[in-house]
Amino acid sequence: MESKVTTEHKKGKAEIFKNPFLESLTKTSLNSNIIIYGLTVILLIYIALVVKNIPINTFISLFIVSIFSWTLTEYLLHRFIFHWINENKYVQRFHFIMHGSHHQYPKDTERLLMPPVPGLIMGSLLFGLQYVLFSIFGYGVLTWGFFPGFFLGYLLYSFLHRATHVYSPPKKYFGWIWRHHLLHHYRYPNKAFGVSNTIWDRVFGTMPPKRKTQKQ
Repeated sequence: MESKVTTEHKKGKAEIFKNPFLESLTKTSLNSNIIIYGLTVILLIYIALVVKNIPINTFISLFIVSIFSWTLTEYLLHRFIFHWINENKYVQRFHFIMHGSHHQYPKDTERLLMPPVPGLIMGSLLFGLQYVLFSIFGYGVLTWGFFPGFFLGYLLYSFLHRATHVYSPPKKYFGWIWRHHLLHHYRYPNKAFGVSNTIWDRVFGTMPPKRKTQKQ
């Protein structure tokens, strides 16, 4: 179903839940995410290398592959899950919680990163899914080598995403991706789904139209 994500924006902050406690769980800060998620990645790497005794060469290979695999996951989640919306009120509610509020309030700085509590819950579910998939082929333990890189890929994506909304104009070295994401928000909500890269938008044909330049 084609996305109906709005390109109309509101000032201020979104209200996700009426309950103050649940509402607080939808907010976070840059420092909190760096500390909590950073320690989580370090712990995962320690478990992989020391507790599970995964060979360092194997770990490095899995780590590199998993970071790249995150970029595809990022694209697929953004395009098919975060932009999934129809007339069903429960689907609309899910969409607003997961992504719709961000499109309506793109400057809501407290929600530009995934809060630790829901983030760790979803991360645990993803780890479990990956463990099942690896176990099918008899390599469940390798999940401990794969998931840290996958999770770090998500963190790098999330921090870059925050930067595109907070810093304007962008730094020269990521101006191209800044423009790509802002086109998604302000002109083409059904294109430019990649946030950390444009690889998969090019592969799947969802690049926004190129700007036409006038001849001098």
